[in-house]
Amino acid sequence: MIAVAPDAKDWPRKRLKFCATYNDEVLSEGTDDFAQIDYIEISDVSLTGGIEKSTPMLFHEAPSRARRKVRSGDILISTVRTYLKAIAAVTTASDELIASTGFCVVRPSEGLHPPFAGWVAKSDEFVGEVVSRSVGVSYPAINASQLVDLDIPLPPLETQRRIAAFLDEKTAQIDGLIARKQALLERLAEKRQAIITQAVTKGLNPAAPMKDSGIDWLGQIPAHWEVKRLKHLVHPGIGLQMGPFGGMLTELSPEPTGFKLYGQENTISGNFSLGHRWIDEDRFHDLARYQLNAGDLVITRKGSLGSCRRFPADALPGLADSDTIIIRFDEAKLQSELAIILLHDAAYIAAQIESARRGAILAGLNSTVVGDLWIVCPPADEQHAISGWCEAYMSKTDNLIAAVTASISQATEYRAALITAAVTGQIEGLQ
Repeated sequence: MIAVAPDAKDWPRKRLKFCATYNDEVLSEGTDDFAQIDYIEISDVSLTGGIEKSTPMLFHEAPSRARRKVRSGDILISTVRTYLKAIAAVTTASDELIASTGFCVVRPSEGLHPPFAGWVAKSDEFVGEVVSRSVGVSYPAINASQLVDLDIPLPPLETQRRIAAFLDEKTAQIDGLIARKQALLERLAEKRQAIITQAVTKGLNPAAPMKDSGIDWLGQIPAHWEVKRLKHLVHPGIGLQMGPFGGMLTELSPEPTGFKLYGQENTISGNFSLGHRWIDEDRFHDLARYQLNAGDLVITRKGSLGSCRRFPADALPGLADSDTIIIRFDEAKLQSELAIILLHDAAYIAAQIESARRGAILAGLNSTVVGDLWIVCPPADEQHAISGWCEAYMSKTDNLIAAVTASISQATEYRAALITAAVTGQIEGLQ
């Protein structure tokens, strides 16, 4: 049980700027273009507060924001996109280590133990204050001068050392547990895809006669199955349709109209209740060819490339936007229940999409690329049996994945709570 240490209430609190300096060393504009630097960007800091990598480069190759020198003992605290919690304590640093100006580089003074300062900066209490003072919607940020104006607990130096050592040990144990669970998730996902791919390319009857598919990366398939291009399995006319381009939807309603514009956020998440882009009813009917019907498959063109979902019957009527491709299968040729499994889970489909992405000038899909995907197509009765078997298997596997994911979330939450409790004096024995 967490209990407040008897003397924690007596710990002084000081503004960070009175026990640390910040942004002390900055490269000058006159720095030699060919000077070697080791650059750290916000994305280089992990969620657990470690520096995952730095990028060696010449000064003239670096982003214009590469300016702040970093020394061992410094604390890097992100001042932009603060909700990402990009905060790292630097334990070793070369003379060439340079941080993006998106960081506030905090250098603890005498009386503030650098590892303790790093843990304080990662505590929910401190991060919450930073985030609450950040300004901006899409790119929230805080000034470094405002950040160091926040106060922090400052127990005796020996207590700071004990707390830092305690957290070093305990968080390492938790991080090891989380890493093992994440590795388990990866194995489960790989096994899931392998078994689904086996079912949709080889069938459920291991004794079925086989034939060469004629496609190198696919190998053999049941002798009575066919391999067809996706474009030959959809409804004619509008079976394969990219969403309307922006010029067709220049005016969206600020208020709910009952007709939505759906996009990547829905396809990637699988949640069609998300989003607040509304279309006037008249415009909705004008763009009838882009309307989504229950059972339609939608696939993303950009971002999380290739994410595919089935449009649910209970979703509000709406259109797919220009970042989305609608696929409406001819059920007599390929049942949508099996099609969604193929496009979302089958490795051979993912491989084709990835190959198309690598070969494209722009990293995006279009209806031609999707239409040219090769699809292994069983007879209708087997399609139903395979989709039913896959759904039952995926349900069991997904429940296990969800349980492991939940345990990772619990461990992550416990880690955060432990840090905050330790640096604010809520753990007896550390005072």
